[in-house]
Amino acid sequence: MALTLFARRPEPVEAPAPKPWPEIGETWKPEGVTIAQRYYNQAHAVVLVFTTDDGKYGTYYSIACLGCHYATRENGERTYSTRYGLADAATVANEHATTCRALPRDIPARPDDDTVRERLHSWVRGARHRDKDVQLYLSYLDLIRLTLQRSNDWIVDVLQQLAADEPDVVRTERSEYSDAVSYYARRLPEN
Repeated sequence: MALTLFARRPEPVEAPAPKPWPEIGETWKPEGVTIAQRYYNQAHAVVLVFTTDDGKYGTYYSIACLGCHYATRENGERTYSTRYGLADAATVANEHATTCRALPRDIPARPDDDTVRERLHSWVRGARHRDKDVQLYLSYLDLIRLTLQRSNDWIVDVLQQLAADEPDVVRTERSEYSDAVSYYARRLPEN
């Protein structure tokens, strides 16, 4: 009986090293996303802290679990400045990683250009309202950027082309103070 009290415990299991992509020999770096931090959950699925902007207006971070589909980009409990800074995003990612038991999923495959274009077109059409034009911000796409795997410039080019091809769905508006261009999903037509 005394021997069972002092039995050896198994050695702790080390988290596996990120597997490099065979084609490039590096760990996964999806286009259009800068990964700031990685955490392992209890089953070694990766929880990512990432950003999609270049910091012109402040750098905000999103969190995504590659095990259970958990994703967030803002704190719903705040009333002002709801987007995550790096410290807040790291805290949320770590809290999720300590409680999540989901097994790792495969890294999302990079979709072809036509698939991404169609997803963006559906996103724009889904944003339309009956009452008014709706401004579209690239930050609204943050939670699906790991599956889009495209840069901001590529997405802007698609929106620009959609505005040229279908002006009844999307319109652009250039700022009179800078080179910034805003995109608006047009109001739905009245029946």
